[in-house]
Formats: sequence, C-alpha cells, structure tokens
Amino acid sequence: MPDLSYAAAGLESLGTPSLWAVTIAGVIALLVFDFVITRRPHEVSLKEALGWSAFYIALPLAFGAWIWSEFGSDRGFDYLTGYLVEKSLSVDNLFVFMLLLAAFAVPSPLAQRVLLFGITGALVLRGVLIALGHAALQILDFTFLIFALILLFTAAKLLRDALCGHDQEVDIDRMRSVRLLRRIMPVANKYHGTKMTVRVDGRRTLTPLALVVVAVLATDMVFAIDSVPAVYGITEDPYLVFATNAFALLGLRALYFVLHAALSRLVHLTYGLAVILAFIGVKLALHWAHGIWSGVPEIPTELSLLVIIAVLTIVTVTSLRATRRAVPDHKDVIPKRR
Repeated sequence: MPDLSYAAAGLESLGTPSLWAVTIAGVIALLVFDFVITRRPHEVSLKEALGWSAFYIALPLAFGAWIWSEFGSDRGFDYLTGYLVEKSLSVDNLFVFMLLLAAFAVPSPLAQRVLLFGITGALVLRGVLIALGHAALQILDFTFLIFALILLFTAAKLLRDALCGHDQEVDIDRMRSVRLLRRIMPVANKYHGTKMTVRVDGRRTLTPLALVVVAVLATDMVFAIDSVPAVYGITEDPYLVFATNAFALLGLRALYFVLHAALSRLVHLTYGLAVILAFIGVKLALHWAHGIWSGVPEIPTELSLLVIIAVLTIVTVTSLRATRRAVPDHKDVIPKRR
C-alpha cells in the first residue's frame, strides 16, 4: 500500500524542537496569566471582553503572518485555513458552554474561571489526540479515510438535528460525570467563590463549581473528536494542527462574553458547520484516494479557505436576517450540538 504520510510527500514539519518548546511555553504562559487575572472573580465588562478578544485575534494573525513570511504562502494558507476552521468550531462550542453555565446557575463572576478550566482541559486533550493522530498517519495508510468518515458522520448528525429543529438541553441529573462525582463525594448546595472543595460539618465536600468544571471537561472530549480530524484535513503538519487549536481555544474566554448576547442569533451556524465538516471530509477522502489512484483529483487549500469563508459569511448573514425582528432569549433557543 502507498505511504500517505506527510514525510513521504516530501514535506517536513515546521515544528523543530526549539519551536515546539517556545510555542508550548508561550501557551502555558498565556494560560497562567489568564488564571492570575481571574483569581478574583468579577463581572466582565464588554470593554474588557472586546480588548482581550482583539488581543487573541491579533496574536494568531500575527503568528500566521510570520509563518507566511518565514515558510512560504503554502504553509501560510494551511495555517490560516486551519485556524478559521478551529475558530468556527470553537464558536459553536460556546453554545454548549452557555447552556452548561446556565444549567448549573454559575454566578456571572465565576463564569470566566469555569471557561478557563475548560480551555486548559481542551488544550491538554487535543494535544494528546494530535499526537495520536500524527502517529496513526505515519503507521496506517487508511487514517485519512477514517478521519473523513468521522467528519462526514458528524456533518450528517449536525444537519439532521438542525433540520429536525431539535434544541439542545442540559439535564444535570442525567450527566454521567455529575452522577459519578455525587456518588464519590457530597456536594454543597451553594458556590464558595473559586473553591472546588470546602469543609461542611467537618467533611470534605465538593462545590457546584467542581461539578460544572468536570461537565465542561467532559464535553471537551466530544468536541475534540471532530475538531482534530478537521484540521488534519487542512494540513498534516502536527505543529500547525496544534498551533491552530491552541490559538482558537485561548481566545474563548473573552469571546464568550463578547458573543454571549449574539450567540442565540446565529441560528444557521449548525448548517454552516455541517457543510464545512462534510467538505473537509470529502477533501480527506479524495486525498486518501489520490495516494492510491493518482488520477483522483485533490482539493487545494486555497479553495478550501474560500469555501469556508463563503459558508460562514452566508450563514451569518442569513442568521442575522432570520432573527432581525425577534431575538429569542439565548437560554431558550439554542441549536443542538452533538
């Protein structure tokens, strides 16, 4: 069977040991800084959220410009396209985070703390999955086909849910992670600031904050299943896959507060993401087939970028038009996500 690995295609990963070290150190430093500035819970103003969102958009764009100038336009297109895909999926993830925060009645000042724990867990989990995906690509020549099937299945599920008009619901009592924690330890009936555990009547007790953090981490596992294959559909370079995931996730805390009121208006986003995931799935399948039958065409990254931008633009415009007259409460109408 032909070798479809990245190295076999005559391409080397950008991730030298020093670049990996600097990137991971930078990600950790940003996370630590975020935890430091949120150590004292407070209401996040729109001005503060906009400022941090601007920073976390400017940073990956500047990094992309550096990739473009140092390694050429092909790698630059790979990075920018992968980042756009990840950012789109991360916005969709905010829908579920919003529901979880509402279901657990998380006080507004604690919301950003919960989001940070979720972002940290997502980065660790996706780092592991990126490494496993890269190893699979080197060993199994049909890994691309597996990734394609995962994306096509997810796209079909998203489209079915959107067409059926299902709304996402969060039932805390039915969540396995919550039920397991409640069996292990008692749970306090109120929040105690940023504390995960407190002593009640001399007994160590979990706070509701611990439950919602575990619930968010559990949902991160589901999100990563299609997120990592989606970026591998754009580039096979594990360094670029990690960089796009990291930059997309790091800005979620601030983006949540910017888009909190607007998320409920993006009623067609699920349709757009279904199209994007299906498109990347087809791209992966064609890439796998091209390695076996050279006559099978491949979809260039430049075309992928144009398609993704066009789809996101269309669903944003149609969503805003559809909700122009009546803006539903975000707690009541949320498109279903997996």
